[in-house]
Amino acid sequence: MNDFTDMTHCLLCPRNCGIDRTHTVGRCKSTDKIKAALASIHMWEEPPISGSRGSGTVFFSGCSLGCVFCQNHDISQENNGIEISIDRLSEIFVEQQGRDAHNVNLVSAGHFIPQVKEALKKAKANGLKIPVVYNSGGYEKVEALRLLDGLVDIYLPDIKFFSSEISKKYADCENYFEYACEAVKEMFRQTGRIELDSEGIMKKGVIIRHLILPGCRKDSEKILDFINENFGNDVYVSLLNQYTPMYRALNIKELNRRITSFEYKKVTDYFLSIGLENGFVQEKSSAKSTYTPVFDHSNL
Repeated sequence: MNDFTDMTHCLLCPRNCGIDRTHTVGRCKSTDKIKAALASIHMWEEPPISGSRGSGTVFFSGCSLGCVFCQNHDISQENNGIEISIDRLSEIFVEQQGRDAHNVNLVSAGHFIPQVKEALKKAKANGLKIPVVYNSGGYEKVEALRLLDGLVDIYLPDIKFFSSEISKKYADCENYFEYACEAVKEMFRQTGRIELDSEGIMKKGVIIRHLILPGCRKDSEKILDFINENFGNDVYVSLLNQYTPMYRALNIKELNRRITSFEYKKVTDYFLSIGLENGFVQEKSSAKSTYTPVFDHSNL
């Protein structure tokens, strides 16, 4: 049986492209070398993540998804960034702690899980004590996530799509929900129910994000049904109102608009109607491209 983490025949993510990442790039646009675009203190995550001092984000380049509306497309799809070693990544984690961040926040690191695992182990050996957040598009293999068991405290996954037709059309992966639902179950298995510190900052648990897309309200409701049936109020749900047409979505008629107040209200009303209580909502003013960070390689 092949080692799914073997970068000479990479099967790390659900794409199963089998590319030799030591010589070329896979569907994730990445070689076997860690590539990142920014380490920053981010104030715009959910309140129990950013708190008053911010979240210590590390934005990784590349992505195994291919969302046509990606707000970080210049690093996820165009793979802008710089290569860093495992040792350097471990130092960055400790440096984020030194900046008084509430946590270390790994943004889109799924295609580098074996390397991240080693960097986290080194960082913890060198004094990293703040919680580790794994911030993910949700398109993950359970086997890969198990490599992070005991190293990650908080999972912050998206569940983007329920319908295979929609996920195929907008992210070129008709099996998105098949993998995302099992991935989130594994994340919850690892962390358990939400735990907060005395300041209301998250210590453990799962926050599931869902970006509401134009014309996809019924798909959003099916995702909420899945969350309610499997986790109830043991997780947070973050209903994102920030969809902004950009990247290839600008050329797709049905996606080249923001969601309406009616669409957002119907989804939030449905959230409450099925008995969900632990959640976050966004003001319509969140739908701005100015909230996207400048990926200038700072602090790498």
